[in-house]
Amino acid sequence: MRNRIRKAVEEAYRQGVAEGVLPDVSLSASHQVMPSKQEVHGDFADNLALITASEAKRSPRELAGCLAKILEANLLFHKVEVAGPGFINFFVATIWWQENLRTIWEAGDSYGESGAGNGRLVQVEFVSANPTGPLHVGHGRGAAVGDSLARVLKAAGFSVEREYYINDIGNQMRTLGSSVYLRYLEHFGHEVEFPEEYYQGDYIRDIASDIASGKGDRYLDMPLESCLTFFIDTAVEIIAFDIRKDLEEFRVHYDNWFSEKTLHESGLVDRTISELQDKGYMFEEEGALWFRATALGDEKDRVVKRSNGVLTYFASDIAYHRHKLERGYDLLVDIWGADHHGYVARVKAAIRALGYQEDKLQVLLVQLVNLLEGGKIKAMSTRAGEFVTLREVLDDVGSDAARFIFLTRRCDSHLDFDLDLARSQSQENPVYYVQYAHARLSSVFRNAGEQGVSLAKPQDIDISLLNTPEDIKLLKQLDAFPCLVADAALALEPYRVSYYLTELAGQLHGYYTRHRFITDDPDLTQARLLLADVTRRVFRKGLGLLGVSAPEKM
Repeated sequence: MRNRIRKAVEEAYRQGVAEGVLPDVSLSASHQVMPSKQEVHGDFADNLALITASEAKRSPRELAGCLAKILEANLLFHKVEVAGPGFINFFVATIWWQENLRTIWEAGDSYGESGAGNGRLVQVEFVSANPTGPLHVGHGRGAAVGDSLARVLKAAGFSVEREYYINDIGNQMRTLGSSVYLRYLEHFGHEVEFPEEYYQGDYIRDIASDIASGKGDRYLDMPLESCLTFFIDTAVEIIAFDIRKDLEEFRVHYDNWFSEKTLHESGLVDRTISELQDKGYMFEEEGALWFRATALGDEKDRVVKRSNGVLTYFASDIAYHRHKLERGYDLLVDIWGADHHGYVARVKAAIRALGYQEDKLQVLLVQLVNLLEGGKIKAMSTRAGEFVTLREVLDDVGSDAARFIFLTRRCDSHLDFDLDLARSQSQENPVYYVQYAHARLSSVFRNAGEQGVSLAKPQDIDISLLNTPEDIKLLKQLDAFPCLVADAALALEPYRVSYYLTELAGQLHGYYTRHRFITDDPDLTQARLLLADVTRRVFRKGLGLLGVSAPEKM
C-alpha cells in the first residue's frame, strides 16, 4: 500500500503540473510515505509538499492542499486531508485492503520479498569467536543476529555471504596450547602450577584427555616449546569442530571460514603495512610502529608492531578488511561484541587509509546477555571456565526459543534471557506466543478438512465479507510485511521482524476469540479461510527469516 500511495502522489503532482495548478519541480527528492501513528490521522501520511516547497516557492500547506484536491478523486482513498505544516493524510478505502488479500495470496511464498537491495553484494561477518573455548550464550546472541540479518537482507533483494573469521594466531593461541599441555601433564599424574591467566574450563581437560588417549605419553618428557605447535593445532581443531557443530544445530551456516593465519602466511599483513608506510600513514616511536589513526578520525594513534617486533591484532584487522574489500563487496557488516566498541573508529580509519569510503563498513555491536534462572544471574567468564555454553542453552530450551528471544530487542540493548520463561508454554513466552498463532491457524484447516471444507479459488471468494474492525486490522498488518522486511534490511535490524510477528500474533489471538473461521455461512467461511491461509503464510515466512520453525501442532 505504501508503494501504491507513493505512486499515486507522484502521479497527482504531475497531473497538477499539467493542469497548471502546481509548479514544475523535481520529484527525485525522496519523499516518505509513513504509517500513521494514530487511526484518527488515517492510515498513512506523505511529506512531498514539505520537501518540495522550497523549490516550488510555495508554502507546504498550499502545495499539500492542491495535491489533496487531486488525490480526493483517486478511488484508492475514501478521505484525504492536509495536516500540520503540510503533511497529507490518507484514509485508504476498505475495498483496497480487501482486494489486497488476493494479491498477497498470489505472491505465495515469495510474499515479503522485495528488490530493495538491488542485488548489492553484502558480506556479514559474525560470531568469529576465538577458538579458545566453547561458544557461550553471548556468542549465541551474535549468531542469531548475524544469521537472521543475512536472511532478511536476502529477502530484501541483497546478495549475501556469511563469513566466520578464525583468530588462530597470536598470544591467545600460545596460552591455549600451554593450558592443554599442562592439563596433559596432569593427566599422567604430574603436579603442575597452573597460572590463573590460563584457560581454566573443564573442556581443556577434555582436550588433554583426548590427546592422551590418541598419543599416549609421547609428549610427556618434551619441553613445551618443542610440542607447543602440536597442542595449539590440536586444541584449535577440536574446539573449532565443536563450534561448527553448535552453530549448525543453531541453524547458522557460513559460506566462508576465514583463517587469520592465512593473512600472515600469504604476506598480506606485511604488504599492507608497507603500503600504508609508503602513503605516510605509519610512523615509528620508541621502537614501535604506529598507524596515524588520529589523522583519519580516531581518538588516538594505534600500534601495529610492538618494539619487540610482534605484530598486534590490529595489524591483522587492517589486512583482513583490505582482503574483504578487494573481494568486491558493496557493503561489509561486522557484528562484534559490545566490548569491541573502541575498535570501530580505528578500523574505519584503516579503511579510509586503504582508499575506500568508511561507510563501506557498518558495525553492529551486540550487548551482553544476562542469563537468568530462578531470578538469579549466571556468571560467565571464558578464561575462568565459569560460563553457560550455547550448547547447554540449546539442550535446555531449544533453538527456536533461543533464537527468537535473542531477537526480541535491538542488538545494542542489554538482554535478560530468562530460562524459566523460555521453557514455559505460556503467552508470556514470546516464541510460544507467535508459534501458537501459526499452530492455531493450522488447526483451522485441519478442522475444515474434517468437515469436508476446502479453500476455494481466491477469485471466487467474496472478500467484501471481511468487513469487521478485526478483519481490517489484520489486513493492514499483512500488507505491512514486505515494507517491514525491506526496512529491517536497510536499517540492519532483524529484531523488527520478531516485533512485527508478535504484533500479528496478538491480532490473530484477539481475532480467534471474537470470530469463528468456520461458520454456518459458506461464503463467510471461505473469506475467513483465505484470510487464515494468508496470515499463516506470513507467520511461516517471518519465522523463517528469524531461523525459527513454524509448527503446525503445539
